[in-house]
Amino acid sequence: MQSVKVKNVIERGAVKNFAKAIGDAHPIFIDEEYGKASRYKANIAPPTFPRVLEFGSIEGLVLPEKGLIHGEQIFKYERPIRVGEVIYCYSKVENYVEKKGSTGTMGFLTISENGEDEKGGLIFSSKLVVIITEAVRKEMLA
Repeated sequence: MQSVKVKNVIERGAVKNFAKAIGDAHPIFIDEEYGKASRYKANIAPPTFPRVLEFGSIEGLVLPEKGLIHGEQIFKYERPIRVGEVIYCYSKVENYVEKKGSTGTMGFLTISENGEDEKGGLIFSSKLVVIITEAVRKEMLA
């Protein structure tokens, strides 16, 4: 199961606000002249910036808006995200397993989030694990 690719434009203001919000106002993220003089020839986004991008929805995957647990997320980059570029993002269900625990059965949903350049070259990918508790599972099955 995979979403359709969604066009995202990496805006300077969004990168600057994100960097300030996470407490990392490094000049490579916010200073235009510094970015131009860098080896990237542009400002780049912080490593966790993809969390604010649009990845589209996966048809048939309906998760509740509350009650889920963000288990872990790992980012892998082929290169940095540059301010001003266009990235096509999509998400894909990679795996789902259930495990019994002391509070009942929990579901572990692994989703990949991916970003490609305009030619289809991979820029970044991430693996996100969503934990679905017994209470949420019961609500979803009701």
